[in-house]
Amino acid sequence: MTRFKKLRTFVAIASMSAAFGAFAADIDMNADANDVAISGYDPVAYFSDSEATKGSAEYTATYKNAIYHFSNAENRDLFRADPSAYAPQYGGYCAFGVTVEKKLPTDPEAWKIVDNKLYLNLNKDTQKRWLTDVPGYIQSANEIWPEIRTVEAADL
Repeated sequence: MTRFKKLRTFVAIASMSAAFGAFAADIDMNADANDVAISGYDPVAYFSDSEATKGSAEYTATYKNAIYHFSNAENRDLFRADPSAYAPQYGGYCAFGVTVEKKLPTDPEAWKIVDNKLYLNLNKDTQKRWLTDVPGYIQSANEIWPEIRTVEAADL
């Protein structure tokens, strides 16, 4: 292989790697391997319907390079207008987990809205513990989150 062909191959591979990396959810976002957040649940429905509602790939929007699914176009449009008002706190990581300096996955059914903010937890058992001192845990997580926000979950 000539030097030119090697260089051209290297540039092509580097360009593809950069392109794929550009679509990955931000480091502070909890998303699956396909960059889908909240396991495809509709973040707006927590507020409007007071329940966890599975979204559809037909209605999507992105925020911090994570893909959110919605149950209808109206919810998608509300999210697009103000994503930070509907996206879960701590990038969708477990609110209790953040208090122990961990980025844990979440169960979309283990949720609570406090002061117009959506909080998710690892599971219903973890949520029971979190519910024993919601204001204290939120205060603690708010202090810790800036320190762990940009650290890979596996490194915590």
